[in-house]
Amino acid sequence: MKKAGIRLLQLGLTVMVTWFIIDRLGVSLSDLGESSLEQWRPNLLVLTGSILVLLLGYFMSAVLWGRMVADLGGPEIPMWRAVRLFMVANMGRYVPGKVWQIAGLALLAKKEGVSARIATGAAVLGQGFALIGATVLGLGAFFGPNEEWRTVGWVGVMVVSVLALGVFTPAVFGRLLALWFRVTGEEAPARLQRRSTFGLRWLAFYTLNWAVYATAFWLLYLSFGDFAPFIQMGPAFAAGYVAGYLAFFAPAGVGVREAAIIGFLTPAMSIEAATVLAVIARIWTTVVEVVPAGIFAALHAVESPAVRAGSD
Repeated sequence: MKKAGIRLLQLGLTVMVTWFIIDRLGVSLSDLGESSLEQWRPNLLVLTGSILVLLLGYFMSAVLWGRMVADLGGPEIPMWRAVRLFMVANMGRYVPGKVWQIAGLALLAKKEGVSARIATGAAVLGQGFALIGATVLGLGAFFGPNEEWRTVGWVGVMVVSVLALGVFTPAVFGRLLALWFRVTGEEAPARLQRRSTFGLRWLAFYTLNWAVYATAFWLLYLSFGDFAPFIQMGPAFAAGYVAGYLAFFAPAGVGVREAAIIGFLTPAMSIEAATVLAVIARIWTTVVEVVPAGIFAALHAVESPAVRAGSD
């Protein structure tokens, strides 16, 4: 009963926040009913390109996590094995709480010989860098045709710049890493101690990773025949992700992310078109996440008994 109550509360919060944003934007069901779906027939070639680029973004996130494990002193994880573990654990995003993806990744990595502390540390750091990278890219949404938003955008640029200079400089971030290893009871690897640019380097990697995700969303939009500059489309997707992630009560940011994307897209298109595109984007990302993850989970389930039998 307690768990059911928590789930109902999370659902209620998700609906309330989503409805509040939608209501403030002025989206009505009658307006959506009048929109024609004829214009939403995609160019299959461009749509396929958007799917492949989105998949590349997921694979890139997985490889970055694997490299982070190695940087923190863990073993080298082969690329495709890192992709498999990451994609399967990524399904934890659809469980409210934001911790299940990290917990699942730590559990799966432990079976690969990675200590739970290093696997968790890599996952937490990766999530943090990804969130800041998405924020960096998402700030571009404030520099579109709506001039009133540009002040907010410049404030965001200053805040992120101060954060990057204050936290990710070698002197500060090195102490934070040392504190992490001291708390977990593990010794910081020598190669990590030599890499003084750890924070800035990983921030650059994850910002590039989010540039790939944003490009995939831009291609999704272009597949429906209209054109808009990347700066009007890609950053809106990244900014929507950040909003959805901060809504910790919403599984995978559902609802809140779409409402935020609608808000960031309305300077470039009608509210009705932005709403349809946001819904299509949710279906698009979910399918590209779930289908490969299901395949990888099946392969992992088949391989694990064989690996255990071989080790016996």
